[in-house]
Amino acid sequence: MRLRTALLSMGSMAALPSLAMASTITGPYIDVAGGYDYTQNQTVDGLHSKPGKPQGQSHGHEHLRMGDGWTGYGAVGWGFGNGLRAEVEGTYAMTYADHGSGHGWQQSMGQWNGRHGMKGSAQSYGGFVNVLYDIDLAQFGLNGMPFTPFVGIGAGYLFQDYHIHAKNNNGGPNNVFMHQGGSGSFAGQAIVGAAWDTPITGLAVTTQYRFVAQTGSHTGVSMGHYRAGGNPARHNNIVNVGERYSHRFMLGLRYAFDNAPPPPPPAHVVVPPAPQAARTYLVFFDWNSARLTQRAKEIVAQAAQASTHVQTTRIECNGYTDNSQAPGPRGVAYNNKLSVRRAESVKAALIADGVPANIIDIHGYGESHPLVPTGPNTREPQNRRVEIILR
Repeated sequence: MRLRTALLSMGSMAALPSLAMASTITGPYIDVAGGYDYTQNQTVDGLHSKPGKPQGQSHGHEHLRMGDGWTGYGAVGWGFGNGLRAEVEGTYAMTYADHGSGHGWQQSMGQWNGRHGMKGSAQSYGGFVNVLYDIDLAQFGLNGMPFTPFVGIGAGYLFQDYHIHAKNNNGGPNNVFMHQGGSGSFAGQAIVGAAWDTPITGLAVTTQYRFVAQTGSHTGVSMGHYRAGGNPARHNNIVNVGERYSHRFMLGLRYAFDNAPPPPPPAHVVVPPAPQAARTYLVFFDWNSARLTQRAKEIVAQAAQASTHVQTTRIECNGYTDNSQAPGPRGVAYNNKLSVRRAESVKAALIADGVPANIIDIHGYGESHPLVPTGPNTREPQNRRVEIILR
């Protein structure tokens, strides 16, 4: 029942809304937490060392039924930025023993056989070295989740300290006491939890469960009996304390010192493509002339240079005139010949600028295909032209 209640409480804390996106840690951090401890029942075996008794003779064992308790820890650690963390932890737990059964202590004291009740406390304290991993949920397609789950394991050394008093429930006058201090053994733990960020950068609220397993210990204790109203008679006995298994449910705070939010990604800069060389050039002529002006020669030179930078297999030189010549068939024929002469002038200039003659084709279209529509017998400078087209 106590275990189920703790699990429900843990789930309620994990359901609290988060104010910011949790993240993995880079750099140093500190971590503190506290909460409920439930320790499973534990066994204690007595080996008598009283004078007149065989050394190491076993006298049975007790079952300690542990009650509710509390626990806490403090840790310092380092996050490697890839989800992994390592930390050193100091921990403490206090659990209350509320019942015991068995015959070991009574027999070892030589007082009586029978069951008895027990009251007292059992402490566990020491340290762990932990390795943890923060799970980035985005890698599973869960973007925008308000928490970062983590898992981990730890290994360390814990001390056990017992202060137990057992009362004879069979009506006899004798009581038994046990005091054990400073007995230690190896321990390990498994960790699972989640970190929820707060509005304060680097500060997170943690909810977690830890299973702590401590191996048994072989130790000397102060153990004895006394009659009601009398002074205790102490004996130095050897006691084997069995394994200790604890379930810990904790709420805590974690602060990362070097956990500033990452800088925003640089703005995407669109680099315009390099300007491409034109594939069509226009060369204009004076009225009734096929001679290239200085400006016309410059344009022809640009076309010749462009033919070496863009893929060119053929160059067309198409000549045109306006319709300002004499009307009738003679005027049309004249303009046709004039447009051819203009195309030939441009071809000659291209060849002079290094363009192979065998890739140049010339055409004369006279006054057809005007660039600017006009009325009859109109002098229009833009219609007196040669179009250079790079194919």
